[in-house]
Amino acid sequence: MSSPLVIVEEIEAKKGRIGRLILNQEKALNSLNLEMIRLLREQLDTWREDKTIACIILSGSGEKAFCAGGDVQALYESSLNPKDGVCEYAETFFLEEYQLNYLIHTYEKPIICLGKGIVMGGGLGLMAGASHRVITETSRIAMPEITIGLFPDVGGTYFLSRMPRGLGIFFALTGASINATDALTLGIADHFIANEKLESLQSALAAASWKTKDNHALVSQIIDELGCENSVDSNLSQHESLLEGICQTGGLGDIVHDLNSIKDASPWLSKAIATMNAGSPQSMLVIFEQLRRFRYASLKEVFSSELILATNLVRHPEFAEGVRALLIDKDKKPVWQHAHFSAVSASEMEALYTPPWSSNPITDLL
Repeated sequence: MSSPLVIVEEIEAKKGRIGRLILNQEKALNSLNLEMIRLLREQLDTWREDKTIACIILSGSGEKAFCAGGDVQALYESSLNPKDGVCEYAETFFLEEYQLNYLIHTYEKPIICLGKGIVMGGGLGLMAGASHRVITETSRIAMPEITIGLFPDVGGTYFLSRMPRGLGIFFALTGASINATDALTLGIADHFIANEKLESLQSALAAASWKTKDNHALVSQIIDELGCENSVDSNLSQHESLLEGICQTGGLGDIVHDLNSIKDASPWLSKAIATMNAGSPQSMLVIFEQLRRFRYASLKEVFSSELILATNLVRHPEFAEGVRALLIDKDKKPVWQHAHFSAVSASEMEALYTPPWSSNPITDLL
């Protein structure tokens, strides 16, 4: 009998119950497929109506990852086999993934996401919307979509735009890895708990007397009382002022030039810049433009815009080539459509932002 893709548990508390959802694809670093997305959404919908469920814990199985993103290989296969121009599985995946992300962002009950280990792409999409985002000393957070011809979606337009000092554009362009300390500084995590104390968190939650509604403050109090000291050294602090100045220069050309002009960069920063330079030039421009156009957009507007862009990009050969080079053939030598982002024409860009349907299928679902 095969293991469930998502483990669903209900934990009895002193008063009330706690729902627990565990992504259960440990060998695949808990990467999301469409069935997992549907299971998560269905259970969250059920618990939303269940007055005995006080809060929800969302975590991943194993020690390596909370969630390393979406099942990119399945998206790749879908992009190679369109039907009448439509990549059915991939486009359905994006639509339902964004529905789930929006549900988590707007959920009335506390959702405690345990972002242990790798949290990438779609994994950060799940964590970003949770009311209580917990990270540990092993957390490694990134949005490296530039490497496969995509862009930081799953609400990335929303939370990257809200990073302090304009630093969201740096992390979007470079796919830089964010550790626990920097995640707290950048506002994409709320609490630090050492791995060894995560089980104590569940026990403390189970010992609580929950109200029938509005338990957010109680969750925060329980987490804070664990009193964990964060000893993770910041990667960002050494370069923060420099990167702030670069990210707020305005133009993409200036940002790329200034990043490549940095001298005496740390290994962390050098790796980030190298990732940017090896990524898709088209994605580079798309990332900059998406964050510019929708910097002040509402959450609904963000997901509507991301669905248009993701749908058009998955139909574009750039995505398949990026995945081929990184994950299929693993030669890490993608042949991008353009040698430089300046070669991407205005008409090509507008085509990517033009809805491929008469009405956006997500509009009535959020």
